[in-house]
Amino acid sequence: MALARVARVSATLMDGKALAERIRAHVAREIGELGHVGLATVLVGDDPASEVYIRLKHKAAKEAGIDARDVRLDASTSEADVLALVAELNADDEVDGILVQLPLPHEIDETKVTYAVAPSKDVDGFHPVNAGNLYLGTPLHVPATPAGCMALLAEYGVDPEGKNAVVIGRSEIVGRPAAMLLLQAHATVTICHSRTVDLRAEVRRADIVVAAVGVPGIVTAEMVKPGATVIDVGLTRGDDGSIRGDVDPAVADVAGLLTPMPGAPAR
Repeated sequence: MALARVARVSATLMDGKALAERIRAHVAREIGELGHVGLATVLVGDDPASEVYIRLKHKAAKEAGIDARDVRLDASTSEADVLALVAELNADDEVDGILVQLPLPHEIDETKVTYAVAPSKDVDGFHPVNAGNLYLGTPLHVPATPAGCMALLAEYGVDPEGKNAVVIGRSEIVGRPAAMLLLQAHATVTICHSRTVDLRAEVRRADIVVAAVGVPGIVTAEMVKPGATVIDVGLTRGDDGSIRGDVDPAVADVAGLLTPMPGAPAR
């Protein structure tokens, strides 16, 4: 009788949750010295996923000692009224940062609204001024997820200098800024996307992989160089309510460092 194959897990799982807790504690100490930092979140409509994100942002803000203002508007709110609210928050000295939760209702131009946020208060890093500063190597506000990826690399002693890095996904929120940050850290960066001819070959030569495309299991074990660092930030919710990442769980057998699968504990 043949014996069942037992998978050998070699990857060290990267504990981003613990790192985030330490960062929030550090921020709380800094804010204690400053006296006050104000954040305003703007939610238009009642999208369930957006409700969850807003709740998590306020929880994190509270832990970091940030005074967070929860601004909510009906789904029927006009684009003009949303823009007027953003202008009001821009002018409010008690508000240091503004987060407009996306997606907005279809009738509202998301680009127009995000570009209306003052660059100095655009803590999402979506405004062209902040995107341009990132491109030029003089970042001010950087999108949170790419910044988190870089913090994880630093936490686990992964120096991107001289390494091959592959970013899967070219969104303005994750893929492109992640590529810029890796480039500034002196990695040799390749951005892959839906038109990439041979994704396997590109990923296979990467020392660092950032998967941010939202296609469940697109990165398989056979694609990953043994010992590579793999960061999975692509989450997709299935019809059954389960959440899957862009990286197949079997990648844990070959990667050196790996972010945990959704819902799995770090170790």
